[in-house]
Amino acid sequence: MNSIVIGQINVAEPMVDSLSAEVSVEKTLSILELTTSGGVGGSIIMLSLLALSIIAVYIFVERYVTIKNAAKEDENFMNQIKDFIHDGKLEAARSLCKSTPTPISRMIEKGVNRIGKPLADIGAAIENTGKLELFKLENNLATLATISGAAPMIGFLGTVIGMILAFHQMAAAGGNIDVAMLSEGIYTAMVTTVAGLVVGIIAFIGYNLLVAKVEKVVFKMEARTTEFLDILNEPTK
Repeated sequence: MNSIVIGQINVAEPMVDSLSAEVSVEKTLSILELTTSGGVGGSIIMLSLLALSIIAVYIFVERYVTIKNAAKEDENFMNQIKDFIHDGKLEAARSLCKSTPTPISRMIEKGVNRIGKPLADIGAAIENTGKLELFKLENNLATLATISGAAPMIGFLGTVIGMILAFHQMAAAGGNIDVAMLSEGIYTAMVTTVAGLVVGIIAFIGYNLLVAKVEKVVFKMEARTTEFLDILNEPTK
């Protein structure tokens, strides 16, 4: 009996695995994508915070440079003023004050111009000039303080808007709730909160640093005012 052997043909078909062919790509978000990921409401909030951050940085840098220049002081300035006053060279004292662009020199110049009047009047004139100089030093600091408080509140506003948007999507979907459907509201809530806190913290730290530097300048101004009045009082001793 002839047996018929049927050969088995193993066909090695190429196993095309779509999953293995995929290249895993790590998904990241750029700053622009974070800004626009929350929809129109989130974009408006983020752009507002961006504008506030730019204003805050500008104010901090501008005030820092101004206050730093105001804090500069020539160690020989008061000694020269003292020598000019004792020698009766008031015009030389005025020229020295004008050539030294600092708040202290402008206060001393006002005092030199009042020499010959009662000491109380001279002190009052210097004090008024000091108030004007202090006002100049504190220029825009109130704006920086406002940003430090307003930025987190704007961020929390974005949080509320995002949550309202998320709940609206849930209500509109009925029972078919999808995570992707809620992503816009969640992005708006989370991103705006973080951005508002970051801007607020930066502005708050910058404000306090500037206030501390202004206080140091004010201390120097008061010390030099007292020294100048003592110089005027010396000849009467």
